[in-house]
Amino acid sequence: MFFKTFCLFLILSPAIISQQFSTITFNIITNFDKNDSSKVFITGSYPELGNWNPAIVGLMKVSDTLWTKSFTLTNGTEIEYKFTLGTWESEALNENKQVPQNSVLSIQRDTIITLKITNWGKQISPLVYGQITGKVNYHHNFNADKIADRDLIVWLPPGYDENTDERYPVLYMHDGQNIIDPATSSFGFDWQVDETADSLIRSGDIQKIIIVGINNSKNRWVEYTPGDTGKAYMDFIVNKVKPFIDSHYRTLSDRENTAIGGSSLGGLISFMMVWEYPEVFSKAICVSPAFQIGALDYVQNVLQYSGQKKQVKIYIDNGGVGLDKRLQPGVDEMLRALNSRDFMQGRDIYYYFDTNAQHSEKFWASRFWRALKFLFAVN
Repeated sequence: MFFKTFCLFLILSPAIISQQFSTITFNIITNFDKNDSSKVFITGSYPELGNWNPAIVGLMKVSDTLWTKSFTLTNGTEIEYKFTLGTWESEALNENKQVPQNSVLSIQRDTIITLKITNWGKQISPLVYGQITGKVNYHHNFNADKIADRDLIVWLPPGYDENTDERYPVLYMHDGQNIIDPATSSFGFDWQVDETADSLIRSGDIQKIIIVGINNSKNRWVEYTPGDTGKAYMDFIVNKVKPFIDSHYRTLSDRENTAIGGSSLGGLISFMMVWEYPEVFSKAICVSPAFQIGALDYVQNVLQYSGQKKQVKIYIDNGGVGLDKRLQPGVDEMLRALNSRDFMQGRDIYYYFDTNAQHSEKFWASRFWRALKFLFAVN
C-alpha cells in the first residue's frame, strides 16, 4: 500500500527453502479518538483473509494505536490484501486520501508487515487518467425489479447520428462504472473501451458497434455468480436491458450481432450468459474470469453438458500476477472442458495469456483490442 509514513518488512527467522508454511504478521498503527469504537479489518484474496469481505477478519487491538493479526500460509502463495474499518466506505487511504491499489505479497518466509495508516474512508475525488472518447448517453436508475436499480451508459460509434439508416451490433458489458468513464472507475483507470473501439472502427479493423455498460451494485458477488440472484441478474439483462436498448437505439438485435463481456466475476457471468442464453448471445468476452475458484465451479456445467455444440464464440484471457495467478487453474480447466466439447482455439475460442499482467482495469484495457478484433472483425 502506498502510504507516506512507512511500510516495514522484518524477517522473523531465516528463510528455509524446504519450509512448507510461513507466519505472516500484520501490525497496523493508527490513531483513533479515545471514544472511537472503530475496529480494524484485513480483507483479501484468500478465505483466511475473508475473500474480499471487508468485515469478516478483524485484527486484535493491542493498544489505542496498535492492531495486529497473524496468519499461517503456504509458501509460494501470492496474496492481495487491503485494510478497512469494516466497510468499503471506510477503507485505508494513502497520503493523498485516495484508494490505493491492492497490496501484493508473495509468501516465502516468516514476515512482519508494519503499516502506519492515518486516513480511512471513501476517496472523495479520484485521480482521473484519461477522458471519455466519443458520444455516450446515460440512463440513470434503470428499473431492475428483483435486483437493485442501476445506471446504464451507452457508447455510440462514430457516425451514429449522421448515418440514420445504419444499424449496429451491440456489446453489453458488466461493471459499467469501470469501462468508459475514468471518473467513475476504480482507482481512476477505466477499460478505455471507448478509445479502443473508436480507434479500431476508424482504422477499419472492426465493425461499428454500440457498447452498453451495466453498472454493478453492492450485491455484485451474488449477481455475477450462479444462484437465484445471478439468475435474476441475467433475466434482467435479457428481458429488460436488451429490449430497452433495441427499442431506443438502432441495433442489430439478432443473436449473431449480440455479445456480452466482463472481467473477474464479470467474466464468469458473461460465460454463463452465452452458455445459458445462446439464443440471445453468440459472443462472450471473459477477461480474468473466475471460472473455478473456492466454491465457484462453472467448469462442471460445461463438462456435464451433453447437447449439441453451442454455436458461440468466446474470448478468454488472463494475467500471471496476483489474483489472476490464482484464477489460472480454473481458466486452464475451462479451456480443457471447452476443447472436450469440440471448441477450437482460433475458431470458437481465442485464449491469450499476459504473463506480467495484474487483476486490474489498467491491464484489461491493454488487452481489450484482442477481444474486439476476434469477435467483431470486419468480414
